[in-house]
This record gives sequence, structure tokens and C-alpha cells, in this order.
Amino acid sequence: MDGEIATAAAGLLCALAIYNYADISKRITIKKKWRKRRWWITTIHRNRTSAVMEKQIDELVAEPSGEFKKFSRMSLNDFEYLLNQISSQISKQDTQLRKAIPAQIRLAITLRYLATGDSYESLHFLFKISPQIISEIIPEVCLALCQALKDEIRIPSCPEEWLCIEKGFARKFPRAIGSIDGKHIVLDCPFNCGSEYYNYKRTYSIVLLALVDSQYNFIFADIGCQGRISDGGVFTNTLLWNKICTNSSIYHRRILCPVQILMFHTFFWEMEPLHFQNT
Repeated sequence: MDGEIATAAAGLLCALAIYNYADISKRITIKKKWRKRRWWITTIHRNRTSAVMEKQIDELVAEPSGEFKKFSRMSLNDFEYLLNQISSQISKQDTQLRKAIPAQIRLAITLRYLATGDSYESLHFLFKISPQIISEIIPEVCLALCQALKDEIRIPSCPEEWLCIEKGFARKFPRAIGSIDGKHIVLDCPFNCGSEYYNYKRTYSIVLLALVDSQYNFIFADIGCQGRISDGGVFTNTLLWNKICTNSSIYHRRILCPVQILMFHTFFWEMEPLHFQNT
């Protein structure tokens, strides 16, 4: 008799356990049930195809008044050069669900953003591409451009290269070997940074400092110094200043004059003085 009671009790416990498990599983299934989407893609994007997007660029290129240069801030030749350099890095594979956005359009979106600073929402209406995808495209293309063009901007490595730059300035600015200036790039205040990026214009910024030759070709650029730092402070925190202090690859020479031998140092020319220590 005791064995039968024990068997019945065990069966009852198993039945209760199975019932509880089924009830819990049902509740979990109800909680994880996805709501039905109203649409798979926004209506204005449904007619977006590679042909439609490429037609936008082709129309700008065909316009004889130079609308393409106004749009991208560069000539068609420069655009095609950049496209050839980074096309393999930014191209995506088509899937069964949709066609990939062409590399040409990805580059055009990025150049338009860099040229105008338009918001992702504004670019979304222009290219019929969602802001979420644009927020992925722009960083990817910028990274590809940096990798492809990193050797285009470099400090001259020998006196002969500096002498060539000096000859370009010789007619109007003798002894100059570069024109240097900075630009404050406005940004939102970084988290937990206080007034570190707060500048004299009462905005938050980082500084782009660049050196160019007589043909406006960049030979040095430094980006990222905090906006609160003075022009001289920005300059003294650069690799270029370090090379000047160590006489590393920076061109200078002596000139023999009838009266005495003087040291005429070549210099960087700017439209306003840079305040830093003498060396």
C-alpha cells in the first residue's frame, strides 16, 4: 500500500512539474512575441535603385554650369580618382533582399557631408537612404580615404625638397618655406571635459592646423588639439615644432654677406603672429 501511495505521489509531482514548465514556456513565448511591422521599408525609399541613385550623379556631371563641383566641392577628375582609390574598400555585396548602395553614391554622400556639414536627416531626403545607413557609410568612407591618402600629406624629408618649396615663395615672400594657419572645428562638448574644449569664440572646438606650400598643397596637418589652447600652444604641441627644435629635416642655411656672415633662418608665414618661445 505504501508503495502505491509513493508511486501516485511521484506521478502527481511529475504532472505538476510538466504543467508548470508548459505554463512558464507559454508566458515567455508571449513576452518575446514581436510586434508586426507596419512596413519593411519607408515608402519614399521603395523606388530607390542603383540606377536611380547613379542617375542623380550623372545629371550633375552632365550639367555644363559646373553643378557637380558645387555639389561635391571638387572636379569630376578628382572625384573619379578618389573613387578608384577606395572603391574596393567601400563596396558591398548585393543580397537576396536588396541591392547594395554603389561605391560612387557612398563617396558622394560623404563628400557632401564633409563639404556642407548637412545633418544625416537632410542627406536622407537628398539620397533616399536612411539616416541609420548614412551614419555607417560616412565613417567607413572617411576611414578608407585616410588609409588611401595618408602618404599624400608628408613633411619634406631633405633640404632639397624644402628648397623647392622656398623657390615657390621667393618672388613675394623670400625665405618662406610654408604658409601655416589654424581652423577651429566646432563640436558638441565632449562628455565630462568641462572647459577643456571651450574657446575664445564661446564654442567648443578642436583645432585643425595645416601647413601648405606656394601651390596650396598640404605638406603638414595636425588635428585634435583642444580649442582652449592658444595658436602658439597648438603649434608647440605638433610634430612639426618638435622637428624644428631638433633641426630634424627642417631646412635652413647660411648666407654670406659683404659685411658679415649672417644666419637667415627660413620661416613659416602666417597672417598673424604665433606667440611661442624663441629658440
